[in-house]
Amino acid sequence: MAAAAPPPPPSPAAIPETTVPETAPPRHPLFARIRLGTIFDVPQLHKLIHQMATYERLTDQFAATEASLASTLFPSPSPPPPFTSFTVFILEVSPDPFPPTPQDPSNFSPILKTFHLDLPIEDSEKEIFRSEIGGDVVVAGFVLFFPNYSTFLAKPGFYIEDLFVREPYRKKGFGRMLFTAVAAQAAKMGYGRVEWVVLDWNVNAIQFYEQMGAKVLPDWRVCRLTGDALEAFAHLNI
Repeated sequence: MAAAAPPPPPSPAAIPETTVPETAPPRHPLFARIRLGTIFDVPQLHKLIHQMATYERLTDQFAATEASLASTLFPSPSPPPPFTSFTVFILEVSPDPFPPTPQDPSNFSPILKTFHLDLPIEDSEKEIFRSEIGGDVVVAGFVLFFPNYSTFLAKPGFYIEDLFVREPYRKKGFGRMLFTAVAAQAAKMGYGRVEWVVLDWNVNAIQFYEQMGAKVLPDWRVCRLTGDALEAFAHLNI
């Protein structure tokens, strides 16, 4: 009787679909943090606002100074608690993880997120935007907001006056992170809505906001009294 044929060799194990090919490009982690701004952030904040005015083609209207920002955003000796008046969130990035930070008296804990980028970010201005906390931490953007009120909802809300991300860090999710931080705080406090305005020529921003789920209101226009017109109207004989 002939000997039985040996069993066939086992088939090679299937490679799971989640296995990263050896040729996949390396990912570059960048650690981001959103924290409450303080008076020590004013020099960086002033530079960010000037860059924003340049981007929006409104440098002719830019008159803020470090001193005026400090005195109005963080008035001495007793600045109002965060979220009750003008509030600034600072966006910082670092090549290293941020150390744990204690929750501050405002009951706001810094928001942390890790971004995995295809390429490292080349920031030619990282030295002048180095964070006041030192190290390799760089200020990448900010958002400034304050409470408003909706009579229709009978609820307070937040109005975002400015949100800005520096050029090297755009289109990577940092702007969405800033918006989410404001929206999360509004929801936490039981507020009814978050509002802001957008320039009509900024198509990319409008598309971004609509993708977020925001409703762009075409029938509303911003009305503003400022400068000489404000002074003239204030002194009308009524």
